[in-house]
Amino acid sequence: MEKHRKAIYPGSFDPITNGHLDVIERSLTIFDEIEVSVIKNPSKKALFSTRERVEMIKSALKNYKGVKVSSFDGLLVEYAKKMGANTIIRGLRAVSDFEYEFQMALMNRRMAPEIKSVYLMPSPEFTFLSSSLIKEVCSLGGNIKDLVPETVEKNLLEKL
Repeated sequence: MEKHRKAIYPGSFDPITNGHLDVIERSLTIFDEIEVSVIKNPSKKALFSTRERVEMIKSALKNYKGVKVSSFDGLLVEYAKKMGANTIIRGLRAVSDFEYEFQMALMNRRMAPEIKSVYLMPSPEFTFLSSSLIKEVCSLGGNIKDLVPETVEKNLLEKL
């Protein structure tokens, strides 16, 4: 019998970008189910509330099969266990991301060795993309149309 492969894709997603969507789309070719989870991190100053981020992600993913959206606080590995996920998906854009992600993966492995970490690079056209850069470009009047889902562009323009 084939095993059900469920993964969790955590992040702040403030806001979700087309780079995130690219990672989700490619993850769906590997996993049966993806739980996209917004991390509630009170130490980070987010532009959008957790609820707003969850709603934007749900809107952006409404036509995706096998994807659920949630939010959590606390330890990622504990949340992954609770959700029945045995894999954590993370995106890597540049070498600078690697050091942080490597440290997190080793700590997660120490706490929950049964949960694996998988890293996917976004397509080349999204390698430079980050939520912070999107917010900065939008706040300065730049065009972000092809870099974020339509609902995100609308919400950013209203918020900024």
